[in-house]
This record gives sequence, C-alpha cells and structure tokens, in this order.
Amino acid sequence: METIIVQIKNKKALELLKNLEDLEIIKVLKKDEDWWNTISDEERSAIEKGLQDAENGKLKPHSEAKKILNAHFA
Repeated sequence: METIIVQIKNKKALELLKNLEDLEIIKVLKKDEDWWNTISDEERSAIEKGLQDAENGKLKPHSEAKKILNAHFA
C-alpha cells in the first residue's frame, strides 16, 4: 500500500514538473548540487537543532504550536 501511495505522489510531482513554466525554478531543480550546501550556516544550525530536539522528544503537538503562533501573530 505504501508503495502505491509513493507512486501516486511521484506521478503528481511529475505532472507538476511537466507543467512548470518558471525558468528559474527549472534551473534550480536541474542543478546537481545538494541543497544542504546552498543554505547558510544559520539555516543548517537551525535544522540540526530541530532534528536534535525531535530525537530528544522535545516536540510540541501541532495544536499547541498553533496556539503559540496565533497568540504571537494575532
């Protein structure tokens, strides 16, 4: 079942790619460069911290995160 879902998602992704008209997006997608090497040190550190937090169980449920964001941006 999981394989079927992945195939369906890949088919949808392929259709989206076929219909892309923005040349800049196409150029980025065609690059062989690993995206990890294109982001800043600050972005890498933030991602690594998030992964460490996840491994250590320091996560908040989506419902709590929504409340925090709504309070901050409301």
